[in-house]
Amino acid sequence: MTTNGNISFWYAESGLPDPRPALQGDLDADVAIVGAGYTGLWTAYYLKKAEPSLDVVVLESRFAGFGASGRNGGWLANTITGGRDGYVKKHGRSVVGRFQELLNETIDEVIDAARREGIDADVVKGGELLVARNRAQLGRLHEFASVEQRWPEDGARLLDATETKARVNVAGALGGLHIPHCARIQPAKLVQGLAAAVERLGVRIYEQTEVREIVPGEAVTARGRVRARHILRATEGFTANLKGLHREWLPMNSSMIVTRPLPRDVWDRIGWDGCETLEDLAHAYVYLQRTADGRIAIGGRGVPYRFGSKTDMDGATQTQTIAMLTRILDDMFPGVSVHGIDHAWAGVLGVPRDWKSTVGYDAATGLGWAGGYVGTGVTATNLAGRTLTDLVLGRQSELVRMPWVNRKIRRWEIEPLRWVAVQAMYAMYHLGDRAEAKGLNGTSKVALAADSISGRSH
Repeated sequence: MTTNGNISFWYAESGLPDPRPALQGDLDADVAIVGAGYTGLWTAYYLKKAEPSLDVVVLESRFAGFGASGRNGGWLANTITGGRDGYVKKHGRSVVGRFQELLNETIDEVIDAARREGIDADVVKGGELLVARNRAQLGRLHEFASVEQRWPEDGARLLDATETKARVNVAGALGGLHIPHCARIQPAKLVQGLAAAVERLGVRIYEQTEVREIVPGEAVTARGRVRARHILRATEGFTANLKGLHREWLPMNSSMIVTRPLPRDVWDRIGWDGCETLEDLAHAYVYLQRTADGRIAIGGRGVPYRFGSKTDMDGATQTQTIAMLTRILDDMFPGVSVHGIDHAWAGVLGVPRDWKSTVGYDAATGLGWAGGYVGTGVTATNLAGRTLTDLVLGRQSELVRMPWVNRKIRRWEIEPLRWVAVQAMYAMYHLGDRAEAKGLNGTSKVALAADSISGRSH
């Protein structure tokens, strides 16, 4: 029987953590961080490393790693969320190239930090493999590879069908692109280990403490007020729950399933010995990893958005989404699902109106924020945490000059406009994918129209 929900499969081995104590009344601190996911915890980590005397507290509505940090696909990737071209127009090629290098380096920083802190997160740095499975996808793959030639910082290498299948034997693969800067991780192990590491540094984490409003100098909860010179928001997909921020970032849903451990003969057929993270080039794409205990985990959008920016809580996903992901899994690896789907779950991620992540800090008010990763934040959260550290401490470092710092982004439309737009957008992506799967030579015009409507770039 498939487990549905219970936060995510990543907690199945260890069980859900016992909650830390909640806030008990008003409190004063130097820095208050709202949200105990990767962003909040990395920020606390680097602040205490830089200034051990700082009194840093983290406020979390449920438990550390409850949100996307404990539910994601386990990709420690070098993606610049929203693409590079838009940044080049404003900041220039050299700055954006350095931004890409910093994200490359951040992968190794996360791996090194985990090693320093004794966190075993099942890390394997096998790179990222994008696979084209029909002619339209192959066309986009070649276009992407052509663009990548102008970005040697990414290190991408185009593969033919034989080379692609030699890495991972995906049914119908026509070609692939391998990017070396990516590692597979077990998300919950990383976030739980990081929470323990910041506590060892003297950071106080208050769980079961929902922040309802952030104002200069104060984070307001039902259990008390935390007063601090610096209040940093790290709430990602749950930002819409904060007073006054309902339209700041759209909470997008993403769902995953994972198989039971697969027998040796199946892995002999599939290969995947390098543990690359895997993605197709569909518009409504899927993302996969080979887990440390020999399973395949696959994720995709499912039902992308709930009316009124409502957010998922317990991680359960829809039956039709489980069926959809199972069909795609069997299409990529025929017959794999007969070995059983062990667990299904869902979570939310933050999507800014321009689909680009951001880090910001206002020295006048002491308010800071980071997020809007659109599902590509496992690496970026670390860079964001180090950037917030420099902003709070007033350091004029290279990090604070990167193009995602202190960007102004317009808010999402009011309902029902954003619900209609998101539903229509993903319906168009699915329609485009079906047309391409049936043999369309080029990219679906319907999918291109959806890109125009959304403001999303590939």
